[in-house]
Amino acid sequence: MYRRFRKGRKSSQAKNPPEEMRHERTPVSDDMSESLENLNRPYVEQLGEVSIASSLQQNLTFLNELFADCSDFVIRPFQIETSRPARAIFIDGLINSAEVDRALQALMIDEGGMVDASQLAERSVPAAQTAMVENYRELVLAVLSGDTGILIEGERQAILLSLRGAKMRSINEPESEAVVRGPREGFIENLRTNTSMLRRKLKTPRLKMQPLVVGKHSNTSIAIAYLEGVVDPATVDEVIGRIKKIQIDGVLESGYIEELIQDSTYSPFPQVQYSERPDTIAAALLEGRVAIFVDGTPFVLIVPTTFWQLLQANEDYYERFQMATLIRWLRYMLLFIALLLPALYIAISTFHQTMFPTTLLLSVAAARETIPFPAVVEAFIMEVAFEALREAGVRLPKTVGQAVSILGALVVGQAAVQAGIVSAPMVIIVSLTGIASFTIPRYNAAIAFRMLRFPLMILSAMFGMYGIMVGVMLILGHMANLRSFGIPYLSPTGPLSSSDLKDVLIRAPWTEMAKRPSFLAIKDTRRAGAAMIEDLDTGLGQKGIGIKHPSEEGTS
Repeated sequence: MYRRFRKGRKSSQAKNPPEEMRHERTPVSDDMSESLENLNRPYVEQLGEVSIASSLQQNLTFLNELFADCSDFVIRPFQIETSRPARAIFIDGLINSAEVDRALQALMIDEGGMVDASQLAERSVPAAQTAMVENYRELVLAVLSGDTGILIEGERQAILLSLRGAKMRSINEPESEAVVRGPREGFIENLRTNTSMLRRKLKTPRLKMQPLVVGKHSNTSIAIAYLEGVVDPATVDEVIGRIKKIQIDGVLESGYIEELIQDSTYSPFPQVQYSERPDTIAAALLEGRVAIFVDGTPFVLIVPTTFWQLLQANEDYYERFQMATLIRWLRYMLLFIALLLPALYIAISTFHQTMFPTTLLLSVAAARETIPFPAVVEAFIMEVAFEALREAGVRLPKTVGQAVSILGALVVGQAAVQAGIVSAPMVIIVSLTGIASFTIPRYNAAIAFRMLRFPLMILSAMFGMYGIMVGVMLILGHMANLRSFGIPYLSPTGPLSSSDLKDVLIRAPWTEMAKRPSFLAIKDTRRAGAAMIEDLDTGLGQKGIGIKHPSEEGTS
């Protein structure tokens, strides 16, 4: 394959002579040629079979064939100690040009004698991170990630210099998880920047980050983060095992990974949580969970995930526990409204009119007198229109998106009522449902309830309240059967763990949550000192006993 590829390129190269620094060609050694012929296609993963040759010209010929027609691939010739040929290879736009120039200058003026590549990297290279590689998989993958490779005549190893300098987005407040109180920083699309933000939150050597590469063409870098001594090692092994089984052309966002490692593919409920906030990831690791960083996206995955975890917000732990508990109860109530309110209205107005108070029943009947459609058709019309306006508001530019959503809802709703297509009570029901769905903290969880709302509406139109009860029972049964990396989805309510309910139905004070969740099977269960908890419980809080008020100084 390799020889046929070179033969087919001869005519085009003769018409367009390449630059001297990019194409220095000599026959490839037999072992390198044989390795290439055995490869079906030169994926980066398969290049691990090809070792770096001691001949600089053979290496250059191999690289020129591998990166043919890649205008951003640069081979920079230079000499070490004025007599030792060498080449620097890098991708234009991914490196810091000033740092590369400084490193090459240091190598050019080196006068330490003819030492090998490893000694040269330790003594003469002004780079914070260096590495030695012996095969083309590691060399090519590092260069494509932004590192600079140094090839030296007579050396079977290449030096890697971490001199990356690609342009990236600055750190800003995450838009999908805005809070009133809490940190204002969010992850960006650079993997190392994201891991460093987490490292600033958890300054401990127990924070481990295992690297992986996924995607035959994208070669996307992934980091598995966890707290050693806290997380269950079996969970870490399971996460790494599932990711290693992924075989796909490219991973462009963490959503690829989420869909390929989840336990139940066809469930509407998310079994993997994602976040773009470092404090959320740090809190998850402190509970004994595992985080999955994916290069190229600000969204980090958290596993295992439970249902109640998706209904908790960051501010629940930054505000006083009384306020957090009240907001959590409000959130649960609005969750039922977002899921059941249209179905309840359809069932009551169609089958169970006696459940309405008399005055309200007369008002609803008068509003529906001129409507040509049954209640379920009304609900579908308004729900689809509301979802369309919501989607339009997300996709349109921010300057006009909110205006279109608000004006569209007002104009369409008012016009539909005046035209006699839908009734005014239905507009109110759909509006309340939409507002309630916005209170769910996690977007993927809100989508699940938005989808389940429609089959419940159909069941209520067919069987009334009995249909709603059957639908709710089916949803609860499905959730009870779900698992997220072996953890029951409804934990700690099903199976019941009474000690963990203090962070589900309520948000207990920190003195009552001295232990980590028990359903995660973690190693270190305690997260607060027993002496501190006992002292706080005895005095019901910190007491300034040793500080006397001025009015008390004269009394003893």
